[in-house]
Amino acid sequence: MAGLAESGSDPDVDLLYDINGLAKDAPHWFDRVVAFVGEYGLLLAMVLLVMWCWWSVRRRGGEDAASSVAALVWAPLAAALAVLVNVPIRGFVERPRPFRTHEGLDVLVSGKTDYSFVSDHATITMAMAVGLFVANRKFGVVGIGLALLEGFCRVYMGVHYPTDVVGGFALGTAVALLLSPVAMLLLTPVVKAVERSVWGGWVVRGPAGRAAVGQDALIPGAQAGAEERDLAA
Repeated sequence: MAGLAESGSDPDVDLLYDINGLAKDAPHWFDRVVAFVGEYGLLLAMVLLVMWCWWSVRRRGGEDAASSVAALVWAPLAAALAVLVNVPIRGFVERPRPFRTHEGLDVLVSGKTDYSFVSDHATITMAMAVGLFVANRKFGVVGIGLALLEGFCRVYMGVHYPTDVVGGFALGTAVALLLSPVAMLLLTPVVKAVERSVWGGWVVRGPAGRAAVGQDALIPGAQAGAEERDLAA
């Protein structure tokens, strides 16, 4: 991988220069904004998007609230797991950062001394976006858009090759999607137990949802009476 990066005829390097070259022509203030957004802003935006989706699910309630919240819990867990998987990948590939191998790049952030493949930022944002998509497609599509923007920013900033970003997208998607059935199988019962608890029910449902779920339980014999009416019918 590192050998390919040193080749001037490599399309990966050509695309790196094309995208990073936009930073040379942009105003300095715009580059500073992109650097902040690419380093911190989009990660924060992804967290806020997950929180917004959780608030929407909690307020709406419904029978699938527990499974949706379980999927939202899986989103950050998938991102963390994907980053852990990336640790041995980076150590195996040992691809230097592009600015260490190629001259003339406009590097917008400093202090990047670790290996380049794959991008942690791309991995985290895409894993969270796919996990979010499992919980809610509309929010998930927005999350995927943010992840794609994150990938563009990393190349624009001169700290990653395009293939670093693509590899991060693939890794984040694989971890979040392939392990989702197992994660949901383990997390959904836990979330349902929290939903039934007195101290944690608000995490899954808002006041209206909890009132609807607990209405029969608040009326002694309501459920038994309903079953008797069904048998009589």
